[in-house]
Amino acid sequence: MAKQDELVFLPLGGVGEIGMNLALYGYGPPEHRQWIMVDCGVTFPGPDLPGVDLVLPDIRFLASERKNLRAIIITHAHEDHYGALADLWPGLNVPVYASGFTAGLLEAKRNFEKARIGEVPVTPFKAGDTINVGPFSIEGVAVNHSIPEPMSLMIRTPAGNVIHTGDWKIDHEPSLGPLTDETRFRQLGDEGVLALMCDSTNALRDGVSPSEKDVSESLRKIIEDAEGRVAITTFSSNVGRIRTVAEAAEAAGREVLLLGSSLKRVVDVAQDIGLMEGVKPFISEEEYGYIPRDKVVVILTGSQGEARAALAKLSRDEMRNVAFAAGDIVVFSSRAIPGNEKAIQDIKNGLVEQGVHIITDTEALVHVSGHPRRNELQRMYEWTRPKVVVPVHGEATHLTAHKELAEQSGIAIVPRVRNGDILRLAPGPVEVIGEAPHGRIYKDGMLIGDFDEMGIGERKKLSYVGHVAVSVVLDARYDIVGDPDLVSIGLPVYDDEGDEMEDTLFDAAISAIESIPRARRKDIDMLQEAVRRAIRAAANQSWGKKPVVTAFVTKV
Repeated sequence: MAKQDELVFLPLGGVGEIGMNLALYGYGPPEHRQWIMVDCGVTFPGPDLPGVDLVLPDIRFLASERKNLRAIIITHAHEDHYGALADLWPGLNVPVYASGFTAGLLEAKRNFEKARIGEVPVTPFKAGDTINVGPFSIEGVAVNHSIPEPMSLMIRTPAGNVIHTGDWKIDHEPSLGPLTDETRFRQLGDEGVLALMCDSTNALRDGVSPSEKDVSESLRKIIEDAEGRVAITTFSSNVGRIRTVAEAAEAAGREVLLLGSSLKRVVDVAQDIGLMEGVKPFISEEEYGYIPRDKVVVILTGSQGEARAALAKLSRDEMRNVAFAAGDIVVFSSRAIPGNEKAIQDIKNGLVEQGVHIITDTEALVHVSGHPRRNELQRMYEWTRPKVVVPVHGEATHLTAHKELAEQSGIAIVPRVRNGDILRLAPGPVEVIGEAPHGRIYKDGMLIGDFDEMGIGERKKLSYVGHVAVSVVLDARYDIVGDPDLVSIGLPVYDDEGDEMEDTLFDAAISAIESIPRARRKDIDMLQEAVRRAIRAAANQSWGKKPVVTAFVTKV
């Protein structure tokens, strides 16, 4: 190892937030580091980003490092770990390694979006496999999580070994494998682990996560005891739970309907790779209305309050062939992602108005997280015996709680790391040695750009104060010809005196022109700005807000 060669860790997403996970590992001298990327995820926009479809990590740091990026490895197919890959890969064009399930979902998404996203060539990679790229040797290690084929990564370098856990938990009786491979983690600990980059999502929760088997038994009892229909909403990627519900429904003599395009895509991929063998075929929406209420179970999307998802439409009674009735049961077999609580509650209220009974994880064991609680984290420390623990995958509260737990558990070095920090792991002291450009970019329709490029700031203004467009035509003597054309969108109909708002603004536009001496009206730009200011002032005086105004002045 050359003296100046360094092993560094650089998160561009997912450290200081839930979602948008993207980690870089670099090895070599600072001016010639070689890199690998682990995961390439998205997060979802809130109401503060009107019109935005997805939020992606800003990878401009890689613009100058692209030639040194050797590979992208995806740990599993949750959107917050792989959802940005199709959009960001064309600018990187490096080998991608992922499981068969992940590759299948990527292709299914591409087909669903009718090839609006490019094809990403994926090299199959699963737990137990090893790939060698540049100075890195990466081994997949089986873990359990709420999706098929997840893995942790053992990343070997000349400067030391790093375990990147990805998302994981310990469950000895999952509904769908694999088990978290304790034996292999212990062997890796014996080999020597410099640093453990570890999931912090549940670092605030004591104990051990309940088993998926317990959730399965609880859901089975709800289905068996129900007198009407049972609908279960869960994360569409949770194939194990979908399979469990389907098996419980069949045991209770019920047919199963799938609702939601993302859910159907996941099930199609799961069927293709053999994860749904033995499960009875699902019914169609057209059959639903002909089946007795006590003979059907619905598995559907919408657990996070998504307005266009199946559950939201049913809460508004907007579906053609499917509806609920008083006495039916809807089970939220999921947790609320922070920020979605209001949207979820709106759906629950709509269902309750229909007489539907709601069951959540506060009433019964209908969901369990796919992330490790504090005792599970400590067991990972015991298995792998790292010199360094780096809390990742969490907001500040999760990362801080994880740091405190690791220190209490005897880990000597637990650095504080956030997105953009360049953490040197070896050689020398483990410390943050710099900061890389980082942030967020936005997918809006088919376009991707930063906050200003996508016009998000102006769009937010429009959502608060509306827009006024006015066109004034002047003749050769710079007098107004006819009446100005004025259109307002998103403004009140009447002003504070009961007059029509558009009439008030119309008068302001005319007064602005007429107040300027004819000799000075040759400056069209000045006239347009005068009209714009006059309309904003008139709106503010009669409404208390200043709309966005576009003014056109034309001389004929």
